[in-house]
Amino acid sequence: MPSLSRMRSTAPETVRTLIAPDKFKGSLTAAEVADALATGLRSATGQGSVHCELLPLADGGDGSVDAAVASGFGRRTFTVSGPTGQPVQTYIAFDGTTAVVEVANTCGLALLPGRELQPLASSSRGFGEAILFALTLNPARVVLALGGSASTDGGMGMLTALGFSFLNAGGRRLYGSGRALQQIRSIHRAALPALEHIELIVASDVSNPLYGPTGAAAVFGPQKGASAEDIAFLDDGLRQFAARMADAGVDAAAGLAEYQGAGSAGGIGYACLLLGARQVSGADFFLDLLDFNARKDNCDVVITGEGSIDEQTLAGKLPAAVARRSGARPIIAVAGRSLLPRERWPEMPLARVYTLAEYTDQDSSRNPRLSADILQQIGRDIGQSFLQPDRHACFRHGPGQ
Repeated sequence: MPSLSRMRSTAPETVRTLIAPDKFKGSLTAAEVADALATGLRSATGQGSVHCELLPLADGGDGSVDAAVASGFGRRTFTVSGPTGQPVQTYIAFDGTTAVVEVANTCGLALLPGRELQPLASSSRGFGEAILFALTLNPARVVLALGGSASTDGGMGMLTALGFSFLNAGGRRLYGSGRALQQIRSIHRAALPALEHIELIVASDVSNPLYGPTGAAAVFGPQKGASAEDIAFLDDGLRQFAARMADAGVDAAAGLAEYQGAGSAGGIGYACLLLGARQVSGADFFLDLLDFNARKDNCDVVITGEGSIDEQTLAGKLPAAVARRSGARPIIAVAGRSLLPRERWPEMPLARVYTLAEYTDQDSSRNPRLSADILQQIGRDIGQSFLQPDRHACFRHGPGQ
């Protein structure tokens, strides 16, 4: 169990907390989670008070732009083509040097009209348009946050927006989509001088290749509405896409298709690699980008969390990365649910786990108001435990045990 020495050495009137959660997917953004917990913590009464520092986090998936904006990046708004071509107002984060561009808020599942899944018609074009907008700001670095995509087009739509031409047998230009992959007969590669002196970074922890049994279509196609027949069609299209890229003179096209992460975001990861992007761990990259190490050094306790604490969390998701970097200070996790038994908490290590499921019989996963209310209550309970005369009490029995 984490050492409590930091808490014991703190002046008795104040406990300094760093609230550093990921989003609760489908319910609250990371910033909303942090705000709700902080509201509850600040309302706690007892011997002293609780100081809250908020650091909403992301791991390179959806919510990455919001996390960067919440940490101090500027927000730049513009319009792109949504996943099925409809205009969508979106935004990127920019701090004068680094631009953060996101798949989810340009061509993601949440942007489908009426939330109607379109596994063959959806396109990544809007993501490419967002990259083009970012380039007008003259950044030194562009972070490509992949996750939440509606499409399985191998990044064809993205590359189309960046100037690539994909032609069918009749010489007609194709609009990038999963359906169009098998229609490609030739590719005219674009010269992209604006990218020559810019560092492109893919922030993702997905390890799937472009195609095959663990590829983009097979693993992620079902959540985008793809039937078994659609998956076979899309997987074959992705194979042909890589072959046509090789025919167009991209020497590394075949090898990059097998690269871990090429299948992220419906194959957009592959297109990013074709452009020369460097892939990094999303969780660790965003902890560095948002200056987690310096922020946690001024705090006694770290509170992190996500929608579900489970085996995948232990495998390296964002809360595990937070815990690994937090040193000896106590780490408290808050989640919608936890599938991790108490005896495994030390593996991260965690001192306590609080879950929304222990505070309500209702399903909070699609109810933002209920989730926020419960998080405030959890924050107040955590704060009350901090302000008891014996601060070891914050790790005793009660909700969260």
